Amino acid sequence: MVTKEASWAYRDGVDEEFARTYFRRFGPGVVSSVGVGTYLGNPTDEQDERYETAVRQAVESGVSVVDTAVNYRAQRSERAVGRAIEAADVDREALLVATKGGFVPFDGTQPDDPAAYVRDEWFEPDYASPEEMVRGNCLAPRFLDRSLDLSLENLGLDTVDLYYVHNPETQLEERDREAVYDLLEAAFVRLEERREAGDLRYYGVATWECFRVPQDHPHYLSLPEVVRRARAASDRVDTNATGFRAVQLPFNVHMADAFTRAAHDGPEGPQSALAFAHEAGLDVFTSAPLKQGALASEGAIPDDVASKLAGETPAQRAINFARSAPGVTAALVGTGSPEHVDENVGAGRHEPLGADAFDATFE
Repeated sequence: MVTKEASWAYRDGVDEEFARTYFRRFGPGVVSSVGVGTYLGNPTDEQDERYETAVRQAVESGVSVVDTAVNYRAQRSERAVGRAIEAADVDREALLVATKGGFVPFDGTQPDDPAAYVRDEWFEPDYASPEEMVRGNCLAPRFLDRSLDLSLENLGLDTVDLYYVHNPETQLEERDREAVYDLLEAAFVRLEERREAGDLRYYGVATWECFRVPQDHPHYLSLPEVVRRARAASDRVDTNATGFRAVQLPFNVHMADAFTRAAHDGPEGPQSALAFAHEAGLDVFTSAPLKQGALASEGAIPDDVASKLAGETPAQRAINFARSAPGVTAALVGTGSPEHVDENVGAGRHEPLGADAFDATFE
């Protein structure tokens, strides 16, 4: 797992002018403010090879954050990440490896009969029940146990640095908020126990919309309440301090609600998700900085915003927008193609916007 000594040594191995604004604190050490995401792509051998090459190239050239999930590409993304990390000429303890559990993962390919697969592999061994499952999402502790075990095996690691509960707002389609908070607290208890066993370093929630929408939205969850439930879970397990450390959410030029919408009750009134997370000591990792490639072309970013952003290409400017937001630790860029690694890492060689300049992009 990522350590202070190894992560600082990794930082010291890059150009100092680059490192000054590129690395940010995380836990005992530092991590890059540009990370690799592994969501997109078909579950094929060819795509596996591209991911393996891209991830290895990225971590050898300045990216120390790698994000994946057990269900991405039918477990193939985790396996490609594991092979890349093993092959890379980089100290494992310099890297923050994050993964997620919460959705049923297929195994290598989509089965001919998905319902039979879920029954045989998940319901009959009692890793989950049909009543606990909502659109393939389950937060039951035993389900997360099995998911984490698979992730550790796929990645070839003894410990993951950051383990996310994946899109808990999915459960709101069939349950009320209080029931979902209860599910999250039970999940956090199990993750605290796995943390005590050494299987994970920190945990958090990876979300799509629950922290970005108004309080009256059917998919809204309160970040302050989620934090409270994590602290309650820590108390129940009697750990010294909660391992709840991070939030993942989308953030880009066209999806900036996490910064602009004050939907979370703070000590002095409503706050945005980013503001509350920062004051609560949480790290925020942003997904979709390129909006799945839509912001990588000329004209996709409004001219008045693009003119304020450093970068040689539209993609670099979009990445710098995401990593410039106050409170953001790293922007996770989907990198399934080796051809894009240098461009994505290169975004970090440009100065991010300061807080005042970032605020000005919304004027």
